[in-house]
Amino acid sequence: MRIRIVDAFTDRPFAGNPAGVVLLDTDAFPDDHWLQQVAAEVNLAETAFAHPLPRAAEADWALRWFTPVTEAPMCGHATLATTHVLKATGAATGTVRFATLSGVLSATADDGGSITLDFPTASLTELPVPEQTAEVGAALGTQIVSAHHAGPFIDDLLIEVADEKTVRALAPDLAALKRISHRGIIVTAAAEDSGRGYDFVSRMFAPGVGIDEDPVTGSAHTALAPYWSARFGRDELTGLQASARTGLVRTALRGDRTLLTGGAVTVIDGELLS
Repeated sequence: MRIRIVDAFTDRPFAGNPAGVVLLDTDAFPDDHWLQQVAAEVNLAETAFAHPLPRAAEADWALRWFTPVTEAPMCGHATLATTHVLKATGAATGTVRFATLSGVLSATADDGGSITLDFPTASLTELPVPEQTAEVGAALGTQIVSAHHAGPFIDDLLIEVADEKTVRALAPDLAALKRISHRGIIVTAAAEDSGRGYDFVSRMFAPGVGIDEDPVTGSAHTALAPYWSARFGRDELTGLQASARTGLVRTALRGDRTLLTGGAVTVIDGELLS
């Protein structure tokens, strides 16, 4: 079967977030152990597996995502990458609906090549600082301005720090972060200069699920969008994930749904032999 590596939330190769994509021609997923082995072999933040569903189903494709060590309940960049492959191969047209662990998610490509994902908006629960965040602040090596728990599908901590320079300079203690019982730690700040084309910056660390730093995290923006939209008083924003690869995510808050828009580029198209 074919396996592709797609860089998501970017318009150029070797940027954004790479994802493995495997389109299956069966009507069910293979054994979970095999799926996890393939994801471990690919060794990217996520590898997506999808198979077509019958016409009468509530969705068009069934979709699952795996990190190198576990199955993920939600993944934005690998969903965008899967949609890109479906469009590029002609396997799907128009809006594509995916049946996932996070419910039915949809993706729509425009004529310019961008893809918009329709995901559930994360709920944010404020945490007292520093009472419940001392361990996180110590692991990050910086002071925390505010902290929220983001759920229910992503189970992340959303941490605001002083400024963009602080986000970019972070060199966290990954072993300490791994001991924190959440999927990941999203660290964010307002953009230093909104004239550069983005409103806020972020980085995402998830060593507990096998991802030391995720290059561009679509699902994290389901929490970042409501957080910064409330701060700026605007429903449509652009976030820059300031990893080494970098990537832009355009967000549009629509109540209990968040739209995430970005591009994608296929960089490897090969054959899976085992």
